[in-house]
Amino acid sequence: MIHFFYENIDENIDENLKNWIENIIISEGKKLGEINYIFCDDEYLLKINQDFLAHDYYTDIITFDQVRGKTISGEIFVSLQRIKDNASLISKNYEEEKKRVIAHGILHLCGYKDKTEEEQKTMRAKEDFYLSLKTE
Repeated sequence: MIHFFYENIDENIDENLKNWIENIIISEGKKLGEINYIFCDDEYLLKINQDFLAHDYYTDIITFDQVRGKTISGEIFVSLQRIKDNASLISKNYEEEKKRVIAHGILHLCGYKDKTEEEQKTMRAKEDFYLSLKTE
């Protein structure tokens, strides 16, 4: 089951994205467990970053992995404010960048990393592939 929660923001996320997210999980050969997306502002996510990861900087996403075997579960915190700022900085469409970040969190739970240059290339290719699929 995929749940959307909201903290300190007024924007709601299209519920159709839940099917798209589940399709990513299935396409990766995994099973859907319990996924909680918490959409928030920069300050909310900064506090999570400070309290749980001892990082003192803004980010667009933090993923907490609760995966068991092939069952994908976890909590994914997403700063919509940071995505808007980043989309503007890199001259990308906000809606597409939001979907990219949403997919990015799921791909982390599916086992993809992004620490090395090679891992980043693989992650970006996966994001691009899933962005090309319909979300309805």
